[in-house]
Amino acid sequence: MRSVNFKLSLRIGAALISSFAIAACSEGEDSAERPRVDTILKNGNFYTLDNEHPRATAVAISEGVIVAVGDWDTLKGSIDDATEVVDLQEHVVLPGFHDMHVHPIFAGLLSQRCLIEQGSTLEMIQEGVKECVAKAEPGDWVVGGQWDASAIGGAPTHEALDAVASDNPVVLSDTSEHSIWVNAKALEIAGVTRDTPDPEGGIIERDANGEPTGVFRESAIGLVRSKVPQPAEEQLRSALSWSLEKMLSYGITDFTVAALGHSSTMEKELAVYDKMADEGVLKQRVRLCMSYVVSPQQTEDEHALRIIEDHASYDRDRLSVDCVKMFLDGVPTDSHTAAMLEPYEGSVPNRETGTDYGLLLVDQKTLDAAVTRFDAMGLGVKFHAAGDAAVRAGLNAIEAARKANGPGGPLHDVGHCTFVSEEDVPRAAPINATYEVSPYLWAPSPINDSITEAIGPERIKRVWPVKELVESGALVIPGSDWAVVPSVNPWIAVETLVTRERPGGSADSFGKDEAISLDQAIRLFTVNASRHTGDEDKLGRIKQGMLADMIVLDRDPFEIPATELHKVEVLKTIINGEVVYAAQ
Repeated sequence: MRSVNFKLSLRIGAALISSFAIAACSEGEDSAERPRVDTILKNGNFYTLDNEHPRATAVAISEGVIVAVGDWDTLKGSIDDATEVVDLQEHVVLPGFHDMHVHPIFAGLLSQRCLIEQGSTLEMIQEGVKECVAKAEPGDWVVGGQWDASAIGGAPTHEALDAVASDNPVVLSDTSEHSIWVNAKALEIAGVTRDTPDPEGGIIERDANGEPTGVFRESAIGLVRSKVPQPAEEQLRSALSWSLEKMLSYGITDFTVAALGHSSTMEKELAVYDKMADEGVLKQRVRLCMSYVVSPQQTEDEHALRIIEDHASYDRDRLSVDCVKMFLDGVPTDSHTAAMLEPYEGSVPNRETGTDYGLLLVDQKTLDAAVTRFDAMGLGVKFHAAGDAAVRAGLNAIEAARKANGPGGPLHDVGHCTFVSEEDVPRAAPINATYEVSPYLWAPSPINDSITEAIGPERIKRVWPVKELVESGALVIPGSDWAVVPSVNPWIAVETLVTRERPGGSADSFGKDEAISLDQAIRLFTVNASRHTGDEDKLGRIKQGMLADMIVLDRDPFEIPATELHKVEVLKTIINGEVVYAAQ
C-alpha cells in the first residue's frame, strides 16, 4: 500500500466521523450541531462505480473527502452559509482516472525537442530534421523522435540523416523507445565503428560489410545517449509541469511513473518531483518506479539499490516512491528484441543476435532473487514484458516471491503483455499478480504494422489479450506508456479497448476478439487501478469515505456510439475536492 501523509490520514478519519453524523442528522436538529460541509455538487449524473449505489445526483464533500452520496433533497440539510453549492447541469461525473504507466518528464522534453509525427515517411522525417537543424547552433545535438520502421519502409540508415544534418549530431528514437537512429556525426562522437562489439543485451545494426548502419537497439542505445548533454533541472521541471497540466486536462488524477531516470538521473528526477510536491504544485497522486537494471554479468545495480533502500525519504503527500521497474525484454517490432516462446517470422538482415526468439535480458535465478528481495521490502515490481517468454519469466519471479515471503506482499505487475501464452493467462490470479496492458496500441497503427510483420498473422489474433486476462479473474490495469504513444488522452484508449479499431471506427482492426465492454474498460482506469496501488479504500469510486477525486464530462459515454468515445472531453478535474482543471 502506498504511504499516506499522516495529516491527510487524520483528515480522512475526521471526515468519516462527520459522514456518519450527516447520516444521523434530521431536519429538526440545530444546524450548529451538523458537521461542516465544504462543497455540495448537485444536479449531476454520477456513475459511482459503487456496486451498492451505482447512480447518484449529488455528493457532499468535507476537507477533500466524500461524506455523503445521494440527491439534493437528502443532502441540502447539511449546508451552511459557507458551503459552496455547485450545479453540474446534469453533466456526467466519474471517479478520477489513473494512468498506471507513463513517462511525464520524457513526454514534456519530447514536446520541446525535434518532434516527428508517428507514421511519418522518410521524406517527412528528413524535412523535419532539416528544420530542427536550422534552429540549432552548429555542433549542437539534435534529439527527438519518433520514427516507425514500417512507415519508412524498413530499418533506416545514417546516410538518410547525413543528407540533411552533416555537422550536427542527430539522435531520433523510434516509437517504442527501444531503438534509436543516428547520423554519422553522432557515430563519430560516440566512437562507434565496425570494430565496436555489441554490448550484452544490445544490438548495433550493421550492413552487409559489417559497418554500423546508425540504428541501435536496447542497451546499445547507451553508447550514443551517454554522449548527449543531460537536461538542466529547470528543463526537467518545465517538462514535468507541461505534462502535469496535459494529464489534468484529460482527467488523470493519479499516475505511475514507469521508469524513473528515463530522461536524466534518478536523483535529479526525484529532486524535481519532491520540490514540486513540497511547493504544493503537484496536484495528482503520483507513484514513482525506480529503475533497476541488471548488468550483463547479472550483478546488482548498486547505485539503484542505494536509492531503493532510501526510498521512503522521498515520500511526500501525494507522492510515493514504492515501486521498482525492471526490463525483461525489448519489443516485438522489426527489432525482434521482445523475448518470444516461438520464433519470429523471418529474420533481421546482417544480424545473428536475437533474430529468432528475441532477447530475455535477465536470467530466471537472478530475477527471482531480485523480486523476492523487493517484495520483502514492501516494494511493488513493475516489469517491462512485451513477449510471452518475458511475461512467463515475470510470473515465475512473482511466484517465487510468494513462496519465499508469503502471499500478503505488495502487488507486482507484468507490464505491456503484448503477447501472453494461453498456458500463462490463468497463472496471475492465484499468485496475486497484476497484468498491466498498454492502451492506444490496441488499434491499427504504424507500430502495430511492424509487430504484425515480425510475429505473423496467426499469432497476431491474440495480440494484447485483454479479454482473456480480464476473464481469467486476474487484476488488469491500463498504462498508456505516453509519450511512446502520441496522446495521453484515456478516452482514446477506452474506445480502442471496446472496438479494437482506429478511433472513430475502421474496416481494419487489431486483435478484435480481445475487445471488452465499456464498463470493464472504465473500471480498469478506476476501480482496478486503485486496487493495485493499495488505495481501493480511498480512490476509484464515488462513495462515502472516499477521497473526492472526480471528473466531469461533456457527454455521457454510456449514451453515445462506441466509435465516438474518443471525442469525450473533460470539463472539470477534481482532486481532494479542489477543482484543479476547468475547460475554458
